[in-house]
Amino acid sequence: MSFLSRSLGLVLIGASLPLGLGPVQEARAQVSDARQRAVNVARMRAEAINGGLSRYRAARCMYGTSVGGGDCLVSTDDGYTFRFDGGAPGWQEAGAPPTVETELKISSDGRQVEAEIYNGPPR
Repeated sequence: MSFLSRSLGLVLIGASLPLGLGPVQEARAQVSDARQRAVNVARMRAEAINGGLSRYRAARCMYGTSVGGGDCLVSTDDGYTFRFDGGAPGWQEAGAPPTVETELKISSDGRQVEAEIYNGPPR
């Protein structure tokens, strides 16, 4: 087998490989460092004002730093506003209803809480 035949064979094999792999998945958009920080700052503030981790857990969306808080992020106007439920440790896993709703506004750099908008019974 000549060099040209082998090279052509490899090119043809290589060209056909992507066809068998199925649809190409799009890469997820990158979440900014500030938004990731903001999720953590908001979750930690909620933990602090609701009695600490031994008494309180925020909703799952507040643990999704790679998606920037997901559904818990309700606004990005002049900072980050998060609204999320919480309850006793294990409340979501047990299928229990939330006992607390928290809404916090975090600075645009994600480093500090600018306002505790609401923290109380679910509205």
